[in-house]
Amino acid sequence: MAFVHVNGIDLHYTIDGSQGPWITLSHSLACNLSAWDAQVELLKNNFRVLRFDTRGHGLSSAPEGPYTLEQLADDVHGLFMHLGITQTHWMGISMGGMVGQTYALAHPDVFQSLILADSTSRRPPQAASMWGERIRIAQTEGMQGLLESTLSRWFTQDFREKQPEAVARIGKGILETPVNGFCGCCDAISKIDLLDRLHEIKCPSLIMVGEHDHGTPPEMSRQMHQNMAGSKFIVIPNAAHIASIEQEAFFNSEILTFLTSFPNVNV
Repeated sequence: MAFVHVNGIDLHYTIDGSQGPWITLSHSLACNLSAWDAQVELLKNNFRVLRFDTRGHGLSSAPEGPYTLEQLADDVHGLFMHLGITQTHWMGISMGGMVGQTYALAHPDVFQSLILADSTSRRPPQAASMWGERIRIAQTEGMQGLLESTLSRWFTQDFREKQPEAVARIGKGILETPVNGFCGCCDAISKIDLLDRLHEIKCPSLIMVGEHDHGTPPEMSRQMHQNMAGSKFIVIPNAAHIASIEQEAFFNSEILTFLTSFPNVNV
């Protein structure tokens, strides 16, 4: 367990693996770095795998918000500077993908590649009211008030019925998310508007989305793909919003195929 004081907060991070290029994994809203456990097992023998708890999540500080995506990206930059990381692959799901886009636009030479899963680059028209309502529920009822609705968006009904232990593990992470952190990040997410700048991102990119993702629907990912020259676009069958867990084998196969296309990766 390691912490670094950056950008006014204590950021919790872990490193797995001791050889190969860096890859940084960034989790979803209302999760923590443990959401990537299965991907770490896949990658740690060939990468130095960096995970961190986003501001307001896990063991990282959860100051009162609101936060901004630029602030979250600055947290990452402080972590990279602390560790001496000048180049890394990046894999982000949902909010983690939004942070990755924000960072890539601010620091265009750092990412060797960008994997964006179940994410978006432009807020929907109703974003302010939708996220505002979730903030209200969290502040008045706690994270318990958001548990069932969140899980029903994140996973298909079939997965929830057949994999109750996996769903319970993610549910525990939702309940343990500090209300300050959840609300602060909701505000950041609700303002994302990067679609028209995505053409500035030049690193190789893989964009994936669950076919039943209603939170960040496939059309959003398709628009991102169309604005990022040379990107690869994949729809993950039988998955909703957290496709890395719901369709772990498919997800892992696709990221491995993508990452092993780089000459410095040996698997």
